[in-house]
Amino acid sequence: MTEPADVTETRVAYDTVAEDYAELLRDQLAGSPFDRAMLGVFAEEVRALGGGLVGDLGCGPGRIAGHLAGLGLEVVGVDLSPAMVAVARREHPGLRFEVGSMAALPFADGSLAGALAWYSVIHTPEERQPELYGEFARAVRPGGLLLLAFQVGEDVVHLTHAYGHDIDLRTRRQDPERVRQRLQEAGFETVAELIREPVAPEKSPQGYVLARRIR
Repeated sequence: MTEPADVTETRVAYDTVAEDYAELLRDQLAGSPFDRAMLGVFAEEVRALGGGLVGDLGCGPGRIAGHLAGLGLEVVGVDLSPAMVAVARREHPGLRFEVGSMAALPFADGSLAGALAWYSVIHTPEERQPELYGEFARAVRPGGLLLLAFQVGEDVVHLTHAYGHDIDLRTRRQDPERVRQRLQEAGFETVAELIREPVAPEKSPQGYVLARRIR
């Protein structure tokens, strides 16, 4: 089966920038109280449900996985980019990271207490995003939680230079209403939603949706 062009594009771009991406974003959470708040709520809710394995889907260099582990969660990261996974394993040697696709997660049905896709669905074209949500629902157990973060909007941004490198990468801003609809169709119900205004150098509002698998 031929790999979709956007998947190849995303892997190549993140392999290229992995080291500099990790360094530039290393302390980003320290200055992002809304990010920490949403991650904190997610962690508290997973613990309240009895805990269990949490998948960081599109984990990059592991900074969010490391933060969640510090909040008491059992986390495994999955990323398309082998270079990103190599950085994550080096930076967080006590955690597990695997190379894999969000469209075919390396988890058994219903094996996750929770999952998060932190700015990772944004690289998948709109027409294929429903299959991602369906795969998330397959892996997350009934009653389990899913946390999404994304840039809010309708446009596709073509990045040709980022993190100190020339790249070819498209990011897709998301319509929160469409995100909620796709979650519902996949078997989730929205628990909470937060939209915040951009903080420089961000160019668009930032969205967070917390959902629970109900079927």
